[in-house]
Amino acid sequence: GLPPRLNSDSVPPGTLVLDIARANRLLERDGAPSALLLAPEQLAGLAPIATITEGRLVAVPPRGTSELSRLTDSFHLNLTAFGFLSFVVGLFIVHSTIGLGFEQRRASLRTLRACGAPIWAIGTALVVEILLATLVAGGLGMVLGYLIAGSLLPNMAMSLRGLYGAQVPGTLSLSPWWWAAGLGMGLLGALAAAATSIWRAVTLPVLAPAQPQAWQGRHRQALRLQGALAVALLLVALLVWQAFGGLIAGFVLIGCVLTGCALLLPLALDAVLTAGHRLVRGPVATWAWADTRQQLRGLSLALMALLLALSVNIGVGTMVDGFRKTFLGWLDLRLASELYLGARDQDEATRLLAHLQTEPRVTAVLPIQPSRSNINGYPVQVYGSKDHATYRDNWPVLDALPDPWDLVQTGGYILISEQIARRFDLAPGDPISLPGERSTWSGLVAGIYSDYGNTTGATILSIPAQERHWTDIERLRFALRVDPSEAPAVQADLMARFDLGESQITDQARLKALSRQIFESTFTVTLALNALTLAVAGFSLFTALLTLANMRQPQLAPLWALGVTRARLGWIELARMLGLAAFTALLAIPLGLLLAAILTKVINVEAFGWELPLFLFPGQWGRLLILALLTAALATLWPVLRLRRMPPAELIRVFSHER
Repeated sequence: GLPPRLNSDSVPPGTLVLDIARANRLLERDGAPSALLLAPEQLAGLAPIATITEGRLVAVPPRGTSELSRLTDSFHLNLTAFGFLSFVVGLFIVHSTIGLGFEQRRASLRTLRACGAPIWAIGTALVVEILLATLVAGGLGMVLGYLIAGSLLPNMAMSLRGLYGAQVPGTLSLSPWWWAAGLGMGLLGALAAAATSIWRAVTLPVLAPAQPQAWQGRHRQALRLQGALAVALLLVALLVWQAFGGLIAGFVLIGCVLTGCALLLPLALDAVLTAGHRLVRGPVATWAWADTRQQLRGLSLALMALLLALSVNIGVGTMVDGFRKTFLGWLDLRLASELYLGARDQDEATRLLAHLQTEPRVTAVLPIQPSRSNINGYPVQVYGSKDHATYRDNWPVLDALPDPWDLVQTGGYILISEQIARRFDLAPGDPISLPGERSTWSGLVAGIYSDYGNTTGATILSIPAQERHWTDIERLRFALRVDPSEAPAVQADLMARFDLGESQITDQARLKALSRQIFESTFTVTLALNALTLAVAGFSLFTALLTLANMRQPQLAPLWALGVTRARLGWIELARMLGLAAFTALLAIPLGLLLAAILTKVINVEAFGWELPLFLFPGQWGRLLILALLTAALATLWPVLRLRRMPPAELIRVFSHER
């Protein structure tokens, strides 16, 4: 009986818009609208709606609209921040690769400069080379990013729909603007990463590019500037933490802390290597420590990328595992009833309730009856609570006056969710007022409870107090307490007797399983970005070691000629990289815990209004330490095998060059 369908992008997903008369016939209504949607400007200058309509209609603020928008903005900001972090790690890798490339081409630059090639021509050629490589790599990256996004989007859409009711299309669309913006970011990032190497190449004296001492001198100067920049970033982070609030400030805090600590890593490694060099004895050991310090210039950026990847994995992993532990415990408390029942309409609810009150296998029927209110325009759900031990024994109360449930049943006290307490700075014992359709309820806060996943505030009153002040109470849902062994039989009996659908009656285990599935889907994107970042950092370490292996033959050949076997040189290379990776991983643990603290205590509170407890997971640190060592070992394996299999003639050939 529907008229012809017209598709329109201006209609929200999952919404059907009809002529009001046709809609009334289809819905079997009497013609009276259930609600009127009014824009703010239509209400300007009018008397209260309740006065105009003699109490038949009341003005209700938008239910969750601003919060849903806020939630969407939070998700976008989170994903943008993690994506930007991966981009920064990539820039470290590009910077490291370009720097090693210039190290390899010192002799070529010397020859070009000595032959009279102009500086501007060399600089232009280098820039064009980098731009062409970036266009090819950026194009491939955009294609791979599109494929990854397409595989992750369905899980994210399911999470948003299941947790918050947000209608998100499950298909991916990407405008040409995003392609252009992605390639533009890649080009600008590559130029920024290459800027220092190009500047050093075109500003050094003619013969300096072939002199390691000149490059080393510039590196020491850059290291001092890098240390000053790191300290400045940490001071900015401290200032932002003390003086500002909000999500943007939280992510600025994360960016400054991560970047500042990453920039301090080469200084810390240089200090440790210098101290170790002074303590060792023996010619080979002395050389190994000194050579490691010299090669730190080529490895520092790859190690910084590894530090960022490990710390982000620890930080996000700590947050996710802590959230999982808290969330599952919270589910066990909140979903204490064995069955959850929902009626299609009020008539069916009345018949169900009458039957349940005579059903001997049902030990308690706990109504779930919400109504709506607001605090200064902030939407609040008001739930009526029955006086029952289920709430006293299981409800996740964070802070409360003595015997809060007894206080609630007096009608003068209320339980509020953590979101309301944080937004309006309320504590147990503070006064609070909630406007209802009949009158405004006023009383005191009896306690604060956790309400993870809710985008709006929620409160709990006694049922008599709720019914005195509100008329729009929804009485369609119930929680049923039954013996767990009897739950399947009671569920089957209710479905058969009242022709209930599977979505109308749900057992506790199924509801928990669905909640866990939605929870895991929520963090799919961030975990994928973590794994990708760590893989890219490991690849960066591999390319750095492979490049340095080709450049270090002049340093290794004399040692081989003096009697140090190639196998021993290979073991020295492996031990050196494992030591650097272990030191980097150990530094990543406190940095990752600091990141987890910022995510749980700052970002999560600003984005969602509730704070997660911070748990420590030493087993996770151990796994990441082993993973870092394994990454370093795999990255070193190929250069070490090449060294061990290198023909003696190739090592001897080194002495025929003037290097």
